[in-house]
Amino acid sequence: MGEVLDYFPSHAADQAAVEPIYEEMEGWSGTTAGACSWADLPAQAIGHIQRVQELIETPVALVSTSPEREDTILVRDPFAD
Repeated sequence: MGEVLDYFPSHAADQAAVEPIYEEMEGWSGTTAGACSWADLPAQAIGHIQRVQELIETPVALVSTSPEREDTILVRDPFAD
C-alpha cells in the first residue's frame, strides 16, 4: 500500500487494488482536425504530447489529429535511430 507502480500489474487482484494517479492539464477549445504539421497544433496539445513522451519515456512518432487518415503528423521517423 502506498507503492507507486510504473507498470500494469499482471494479476487481476493486483489490478483491482491499484488506484490511478490523475494529472490535470489545460485543454483547448478549437479542433485539431485538419492539422497536418506540428505548427498547426494548439500549444496545449503540444504540451499534452510532450507530457505523454515524458511519462512513457519514449518519443512519439505519429500524432493523429482526427479520424481522417490524412490528418496525421509525422513527428519523427519511427524507423530512425
